[in-house]
Amino acid sequence: MKAVPETSADNVEQIMSRPDGYYWRAPGSKQEFGPFASLEEALADMQSSDEESPAPGETLQEAESELGISDWIDPETGEPAEGLSPPHIDEE
Repeated sequence: MKAVPETSADNVEQIMSRPDGYYWRAPGSKQEFGPFASLEEALADMQSSDEESPAPGETLQEAESELGISDWIDPETGEPAEGLSPPHIDEE
């Protein structure tokens, strides 16, 4: 037997049932996520998206560091550096 995620009136109001499945909408947004085969799947996805939200005050650099993205951006390509790179000496 599957455990049903905890629901609140706010969560249920954000979920819409359509012929092709269930959709949920983020508060204050017009973007819809779905379709999901069941109400439980839509609720689980909505709750998991809350967990993925950045922490208040988390900077882009902190988030990139957490993901392991290089701190150095290649000035020629504008892309993050990959692999071992030579020393970065500023030209004056």
